[in-house]
Amino acid sequence: MSVDLTGTYLTLDDGRPAVRFSRTYDQPLDRVWQFVTDPDELAQWFPSRAEFDLRPGGTVTFSGDPNMPESTGRIIAVDAPRHLSFEWGDDELHFDLEEIEEKRTRFTLTNVLGAEDTASRNGAGWEVCLAALDAKARGEAVAGPHTGAGAPWKAFYDGYLAAGVPSGAAVPGLD
Repeated sequence: MSVDLTGTYLTLDDGRPAVRFSRTYDQPLDRVWQFVTDPDELAQWFPSRAEFDLRPGGTVTFSGDPNMPESTGRIIAVDAPRHLSFEWGDDELHFDLEEIEEKRTRFTLTNVLGAEDTASRNGAGWEVCLAALDAKARGEAVAGPHTGAGAPWKAFYDGYLAAGVPSGAAVPGLD
């Protein structure tokens, strides 16, 4: 099965590897901010439930991900409603929101990778999660990220491998 990859593998200016995804949603900036920061909204598309103490240095508590134990991270930066970044395991997640027209928002997710060999695995995972967010933004019922919103994780993973994106990290459920 062929899939369209929407992520980009890149090396940041500081030398760290990352995968980046960008979407445009027909939703106002504040609504997309809720998708990113409200625990109940986030739980519908993000791999874990996340509870935030939304201030630099604040704690993020993750739970409910069948592939990851409960854990905590730290808020790196917050500039509501335009930017949120936090630690997630060995990675960092950066969410940047930009109002591009009235009721239209550009959403950019940058997953700064703790290890380069996680790029294909994480890229495929974000494809599935963002398919759920895309559906949510269109007003469709979303059963959650682990249902995949109809997105085939393995096909995305194979697509990233074929594109030469770094791989080799363990894949929960396959390794």
